[in-house]
Amino acid sequence: MSISYAGAARILAGRDPVIARLYEQVGAPRLRPPAGSHFDALARAVVYQQLAGSAAAAIHGRLLTCMGGGAEPRRLLELSDAQLRSVGLSATKAASLRDLASKVLDGAIVLERGELDRAGDEEVIARLSSVRGIGKWTAEMFLMFQLRRLDVWPTGDLGVRRGYGLAWSVPRPSARELDPLGDSYRPYRSVVAWYCWRAVELYSRDHRGTQSAVTG
Repeated sequence: MSISYAGAARILAGRDPVIARLYEQVGAPRLRPPAGSHFDALARAVVYQQLAGSAAAAIHGRLLTCMGGGAEPRRLLELSDAQLRSVGLSATKAASLRDLASKVLDGAIVLERGELDRAGDEEVIARLSSVRGIGKWTAEMFLMFQLRRLDVWPTGDLGVRRGYGLAWSVPRPSARELDPLGDSYRPYRSVVAWYCWRAVELYSRDHRGTQSAVTG
């Protein structure tokens, strides 16, 4: 039987006092709904890179309109460079989206549900990282929020490292130091990462009382 994020959070709260405290303060993890398609989720991730949420949302909305309301690889490749520029995409992001669409159409990137269900996390990360403009972090976010994988541990994320230090009252770990610190939370490290992001919002002076685009 599959376990939800909420179920995994309850399990961890029963094992770890820090997670128990965070669970009491903010409840179970709340995740934004997955995108309508895996391709749209990845296209959205590319659009949102290094942009404020409102600006990225506007560009993403205009891009969907140009594609007839839905994100499809073939429709994206049919758009001209001028059309991609007109929605607000930089040349770099346009090239990334074209590379993603091309790799999906030629089979280098397989986004069908059954195929993804059979692929392990590291395999998905390796495949997606072959796309121009999609790195390990973007692939990890895809695993966590689109595929709802429960055991992703994004040690390169500054917010996760910062939140771990704040929640567990230790110096902020480096990515290398954080890696083994997640071992005791397998197979639910995605849930711990979510609580690390929330810890930044709860305990950091410059974030207190706010919520991030990640935790929602």
